Amino acid sequence: MEDGLVRLAPNVGVPSSRVYFSQSRSGGAGGQNVNKTESKAELRVHPADIVGLSDDARRRLVMACAGRLDADGAILIQADETRSLRTNKDLALDRLRDLVLASLIAPKRRKKTRPGRGAIERRLGAKSHNSDKKRERRRDE
Repeated sequence: MEDGLVRLAPNVGVPSSRVYFSQSRSGGAGGQNVNKTESKAELRVHPADIVGLSDDARRRLVMACAGRLDADGAILIQADETRSLRTNKDLALDRLRDLVLASLIAPKRRKKTRPGRGAIERRLGAKSHNSDKKRERRRDE
């Protein structure tokens, strides 16, 4: 974090005041201590608060995070892999960075292609072969 901005990608960041962290008790095994420590990190950030994203990239980010949006439209990222809250916060930020980096890459446009001459000949050959088979099965009256 520099200048109050959390860097997510080159020329892309979010003001640190707009990144919200909360913590809660992590699930899973761990004995009695797991019931006392809050090591699960939840990161919330609104896509509109991310500075430096184009409209298309923002749209791709929202589509990629469709299952992670809360009722307010904020992206919710959870991390509870480690026993350290600090490490889990870093993991959540890394996941957000990965999502933002993926949204910056525009998908390649599909080139329209036509079937080749050989493919057309094979298809027509198979059709006539099946037609011949069925004609042979017919009973002549």
